[in-house]
Amino acid sequence: MSPRDPSQAASHHAALHAHQQSGGASSRCRRSEHRSVTTHERRYLSGAPQAGGAASPSTRSRRRAQRRLTRNESRYHSEVRQEAVKEALAQYQSRPKNLPLPSKRSSVMTARSPDRHHRDSDSEDSDEDSVTAEGSLGSSGGHSGSQGTPEVTRTPLLLPPPQVPSHSGMGTPGSSSGSSHHTPPHPMQQKQQQPLPPIPPHSNRLSNGEDDERTRRELSEMTDLMRNITSFPQPPDVTNNTGGGNNRPPRDDRITRYSGLAPGRQSSSDSDGWRDALYNFPENWRGTGRWKVSNKIQQLLNTLKRPKRRPLPEFYLDDEEDLEIAANPKDPNAPKPEGMVMTPARGEQLVIPAGLPRSVEDAVYRYGSSSGYKAPVATILDANGKLSVSLTYGKLLSRSQKMAYNLLTRLGGRGEGNVMPGDRVALVYPNNDPVSFMCAFYACLQAGLVPVPIEVPLSRRDAGSQQIGFLLGSCGVSVALTSEACFKGIPKTSAGEVVSFKGWPKLTWFITDHLPKPPKDWQIPPRHSDDSAAYIEYSTDKDGSVKGVVVTRSAMLAHCRTLTSACNYTEGEVAVCVLDFKREVGLWHSMLCSVFNGMHVIFIPYSVMKVNPASWMQMITRFKASIAIVKSRDLHWGLLATKDHKDVSLQSLRLLLVADGANPWSLSSCDQFLAVFQSKGLRPDAICPCASSPEALTVSVRRPGHGGANAVGRGVLSMQGLSFGVVRVDQENSLTSLTLQDCGQVLPGAMIVVIKLEGVPFLCRTDEVGEICVAGGAVGDQYWGLQGMTNNTFKVQPLLLDSTPMNGTSTYVRTGLLGFLGPGGLVFVCGSRDGLMTVTGRKHNTDDIIATVLAVEPMKFIYRGRIAVFSHKVLRDERICVIAEQRPDCSEEESFQWMSRVLQAVDSIHQVGIYCLALVPPNHLPKTPLGGIHLSETRKKFLEGSLHPANVLMCPHTCVTNLPKPREVHHGNYVGPASVMVGNLVQGNRLASAQGRDMGLMDDEDGMRRHPQFIADILKWRASTTENHEILTLLNSKGQVATSLTCAQLHKKAERVGCLLLEKGHINTGDHVALIYPPGVDLIAAFYGCLYVGAVPVTIRPPHPQNLQSTVNTVRTVVDVSKSSIILSTLTVIKLLKSKEEKFDSGKKWAPILDTDDLPKKRLPSIYKAPTPEMIAYLDFSVSTTGMLAGIKMSHGAATSLCLSMKVACELYPSRVVALCLDPYCGLGLALWVLSSVYSGHQSILIPPGEVELNPSLWLSAVSQYKVRDTFCSYGVMELCTKGLGSSITALKQRGVNLSCVRTCVVVAEERPRVQLTSSFSKLFSGLGLSPRAVSTSFGCRVNVAICLQGASSPDPTTVFVDLRSLRHDRVTLVERGAPHSLCLMESGKLLPGVKVVIANPDTKGQCSDSHLGEIWVQCNHNASGYFTVYGDDGTSNDHFNAQLVTGSTGEVYARTGYLGFLRRTESVQADGELHDAVFVVGALDETVILRGMRYHPIDIEMTVMRCHKKISECAVFSWTNLLVVVVELDGAEYEALDLVPLITSSVLEEHQVIVGVIVVVDPGVVPINSRGEKQRMHLRDGFLADQLDPIYVAYNM
Repeated sequence: MSPRDPSQAASHHAALHAHQQSGGASSRCRRSEHRSVTTHERRYLSGAPQAGGAASPSTRSRRRAQRRLTRNESRYHSEVRQEAVKEALAQYQSRPKNLPLPSKRSSVMTARSPDRHHRDSDSEDSDEDSVTAEGSLGSSGGHSGSQGTPEVTRTPLLLPPPQVPSHSGMGTPGSSSGSSHHTPPHPMQQKQQQPLPPIPPHSNRLSNGEDDERTRRELSEMTDLMRNITSFPQPPDVTNNTGGGNNRPPRDDRITRYSGLAPGRQSSSDSDGWRDALYNFPENWRGTGRWKVSNKIQQLLNTLKRPKRRPLPEFYLDDEEDLEIAANPKDPNAPKPEGMVMTPARGEQLVIPAGLPRSVEDAVYRYGSSSGYKAPVATILDANGKLSVSLTYGKLLSRSQKMAYNLLTRLGGRGEGNVMPGDRVALVYPNNDPVSFMCAFYACLQAGLVPVPIEVPLSRRDAGSQQIGFLLGSCGVSVALTSEACFKGIPKTSAGEVVSFKGWPKLTWFITDHLPKPPKDWQIPPRHSDDSAAYIEYSTDKDGSVKGVVVTRSAMLAHCRTLTSACNYTEGEVAVCVLDFKREVGLWHSMLCSVFNGMHVIFIPYSVMKVNPASWMQMITRFKASIAIVKSRDLHWGLLATKDHKDVSLQSLRLLLVADGANPWSLSSCDQFLAVFQSKGLRPDAICPCASSPEALTVSVRRPGHGGANAVGRGVLSMQGLSFGVVRVDQENSLTSLTLQDCGQVLPGAMIVVIKLEGVPFLCRTDEVGEICVAGGAVGDQYWGLQGMTNNTFKVQPLLLDSTPMNGTSTYVRTGLLGFLGPGGLVFVCGSRDGLMTVTGRKHNTDDIIATVLAVEPMKFIYRGRIAVFSHKVLRDERICVIAEQRPDCSEEESFQWMSRVLQAVDSIHQVGIYCLALVPPNHLPKTPLGGIHLSETRKKFLEGSLHPANVLMCPHTCVTNLPKPREVHHGNYVGPASVMVGNLVQGNRLASAQGRDMGLMDDEDGMRRHPQFIADILKWRASTTENHEILTLLNSKGQVATSLTCAQLHKKAERVGCLLLEKGHINTGDHVALIYPPGVDLIAAFYGCLYVGAVPVTIRPPHPQNLQSTVNTVRTVVDVSKSSIILSTLTVIKLLKSKEEKFDSGKKWAPILDTDDLPKKRLPSIYKAPTPEMIAYLDFSVSTTGMLAGIKMSHGAATSLCLSMKVACELYPSRVVALCLDPYCGLGLALWVLSSVYSGHQSILIPPGEVELNPSLWLSAVSQYKVRDTFCSYGVMELCTKGLGSSITALKQRGVNLSCVRTCVVVAEERPRVQLTSSFSKLFSGLGLSPRAVSTSFGCRVNVAICLQGASSPDPTTVFVDLRSLRHDRVTLVERGAPHSLCLMESGKLLPGVKVVIANPDTKGQCSDSHLGEIWVQCNHNASGYFTVYGDDGTSNDHFNAQLVTGSTGEVYARTGYLGFLRRTESVQADGELHDAVFVVGALDETVILRGMRYHPIDIEMTVMRCHKKISECAVFSWTNLLVVVVELDGAEYEALDLVPLITSSVLEEHQVIVGVIVVVDPGVVPINSRGEKQRMHLRDGFLADQLDPIYVAYNM
């Protein structure tokens, strides 16, 4: 099939035609009564409104004349497809219009990509395949280019005045669900029966007064509606906490972005008002903001609740084979072929007339040297309508000989190139210079060279030019022939050299003008053998790859003879050619057959056709031409140029060859053209459609002057039958029929068979659609240099059903055309292999989909009919994507309504869902050299995310019907935890339980055993025994020591703080004191000062000066919730706190604040000693990853137990130096900064993470300088070093940084280990001597801040690969590295001494086996004593600290970590001789997303999303009302936002078999991250629902 002509698609709805034989007349007349031709013609005019407003009186009169002229022929206009679309849409009209409109930031609507400006500027370079170009067909609009353009009358186009694109949440008619019966949407609750009003989008920044008024009206409507709703119930939510707020901090601490730090897990009714006030929410956010997003999500849910086309097949396992089977279901009711096995259709015997030349080259010699050498061979019509350039046969002979001589002498052997006979040369000539091309082509044939015609490259970034380069390279082309004028236009470098085009080999450019004549005695070289290559024509694949089809000399001659016989060509005939003369039908007829027969061809370049579409008919009239070679597009354009019709006479025309007769829409073009021009002498038997392909050359052609019973045929076929590959006749007026015309008969001397599309080439039955194959002398020979593909395409041996070869020895060539043979050997084509899409087992053709889309009202919505349809495979099935250029100045609502209509129309007519519908700005799709749409380049840009659409609608919920079976909970036959345990024991599965070394027998420092018991006492004891031992060293960003303290200095400083608290703070024992300090020694001294006077310290991160409002809110929250009676801080921080108080909330006062910069120089009379180990030592507040602000109580006993455990595991002694680069405010970071060095006596190098931001090499330089063996950091710091020092390794080496001293480098975290980051870090710094064994992670959580930690003598960290699909079902299946669906997990350090963990089922509380994923429960002396919350224990948290198993050792008490994980026994041996049990953390239980009964871990989906586009800088996912919501940060221009939507949807679907419900594209820095570098997903969710993210774009997937 010829390259797709989107323009013709516009008429495809007309091409699905009723019979034009006798039986169809009555129904045709009935239908024609309510149609008018003008509506039909309006479809082919482009969508741009005419400039200049109302039409002038003269224009109106011309339009009336046009209507008069064509009204009587209206019965010939078939509008079956348009009627089908209207009827399909009518079925949807009754449905509630409640599809959620995507939300788009107003700047995105006006944003233009840089290359968009560039594209608009060359819009006059309109496409070959467009319906009409305004510039050429009479519009005086802005795209007309500079030429004077003849007017074409049109029907007036009524358009509303342009509006500011608004995007209120208007619904659109119907849905994409595809079922004609309908269940009404579920109301959000019983009281609310009416549909929801339109809601303005996330950030409506429109200033237009009218829009403001509308927004006010909508808001008031919504307020009225809210009054009727007693309470707004939160939609069923898979997660369990709420909140909201906004602001963007500048550094990595983004913890309080949306403020909702829910203290503890109390019910939201208690806390909502408290939190709103505390977190600075707008007062009405619960009323409106959240309502907006929830409303849209509710609309989406209602849409998705409608019945789908096909219920999900039952009882899948989550297995690849089942996905495959589900994607290709066997429909028991599918029609099956019933005919006989076909026999080959044979053409008549080829009779070669006696007078024909012996070869094509001989023809040039014969006609050029005979008495008629002055006869013209080619004439070109120029842009002004003048016949400027003419070539005679004599000139053709002399010029071609001159070129042949120069090619062989100047380039052969000693010239600029090295060209020998048989070499390939490129022919690069523009479409308006057929004369130079013809001379060069025949020169090559005479010289024995092989011409390879290609398009002129216009720029370095031409769509597909890389593939042309591949063709040239594979054919070994080193010389390109071109004309002087063309060479001037080829892009050059500043030095005047031709630029190197991407993928092209180095070429010698040879100018074929002004060459010297050959000497008289020069002889043309002897002729080559018949089986050598004559020329190579390129063929483009579905994926855009270009292959060279070799046509041998014998095939070229046979083809010319065959066409001469089939078309009755004779010497001296005049032909008019509008086609591209460089390839396919244009080349064969206008370059080869014409010269072979001594004919005269008038060439009409495409640029002239744009200006004067009737020029070809005028040339027929003027020259009494008997042959015209056109496409259906040209028939259309000719029809529209009505003012030129009066002078046209087509009486001389005996052959109107329609080159794309194989396109389904060519039928209506031919019918309409005949209807109008029969009165101008056009004979019905002159119209001859043909079918062709680059591989098989001409497949079939209707004979001119055809007569007899079976000379012409057409069939009304059922589209459903065709989708199953079966030919079934449909009723004439059916809405889902496809009417085809024949493409003529088999060529003389050829044979045609139809073989099965897939697999072995079995012959089809007579009523079965397959691929048409041709055998004979006039076919292509091979793909140059591609032997395997050649055998598959050019050497096909059809088989009978019993697998025996068909009689006859000939092999067949695949044409790439799909069709069947009708009566009398007529060939019917109903599609192409390249346009075939197999969706859920049924076949659809891109051209049919295009026809339906173009028939959707308003038909002018698509700019110039420019549309691309393709499919791509996602989750084992092909998904249909439609990309169209929308007309300029259409609003968001118009686009969205049109898109929803398209979904409904395609769904009704083709019974298939569209997966993605995207609209791009005018002139935005990649173009072919002739201006048509470059399909493979469009597809490539779409799949790589560089198409930049203006609107996107994804419909995965509708299309994807092969998801794995949902996981069901069987309530009837419930299996209890005890039975599970017994089952595991019977199967030999180990129950998951592990513990660290026993601490009771460990020896410690004798002095500490005898004297101190608690941490404050230990500091006092160290100050007296090792007073000058340096214990703390704080570094600044330059690596210099900012402060250092010995044991005695720290003790004295703590005493002074204690004095301050007693004297000025009047503190009582047990009072809580908030410590708000930057990381440093003041914080540590204040901590011990509190302990010295019996107060309970609460460490709090100070507010950030550049993000005061939200960070001060967090500080105030922690101070309030912790019930701190006094605040200790430094002067700079106090100023920040006070300034906030004055500025923002003057009503609220801080607790008394004491400045510790100036301390009293007094000693404490006595140090407080805690009476029991259970007394609270300090409170530890932290925001968990789920956004919960949880404070834990750490007793004195737990604090010392934690220190002892770490000391033993890491062998921390006074002689050791430990470097700490993490925050000191909570968890293990707090214990390491404040407690560990005092307890164990080692020196701590303190490096605040904020300083590493200023100087990324600070931490590693310090480790090297102090020869540190053990260092602790956070993921944030590790990432800073990996990103910031990647290119500085050599410089660091030169500075002497050496990390070979490091024995353990531990990342302190409360999450699954980030394997990628730790391994990148290890690899990067191995160059500085870092041992790969050194890097490991720790694991702690709120109930126990240190469960696992890599010890000094522990075995190396182990990694395993588990099956992602099993994890969804809470199973752990180990797989090999690199297995599909494998996930790499690293163990989270070793269990600390004294720690015991079990894995328990979080629901049943039964103990799990090693092969199950369950919640990690921990038992040890340093567990926290409980939560400290503002409302006290509300019951839910008791379970966290006092959980008991219901199977196994039921008496033991555990703390629940809230994290899912599993245990694995490894081969490693621990220090105590036991085999080592590794703990693997998979993710937080509260964050898991339960969809369709399966458990997904957000980090896995986020990793998939991060990989799918390079502009995604961060991603977070959560679920809401059982929809998966993906939030991505776009690190790029706003116009790139919509590129991400299809990529994210497809990637998540492919890798996780789950459908994304909502995609939110935001600016960088919006995803909140806490101080440990962990994402705050629940915060983000609250911000999204409170409408506070200010998204660039929100897409609601259908």
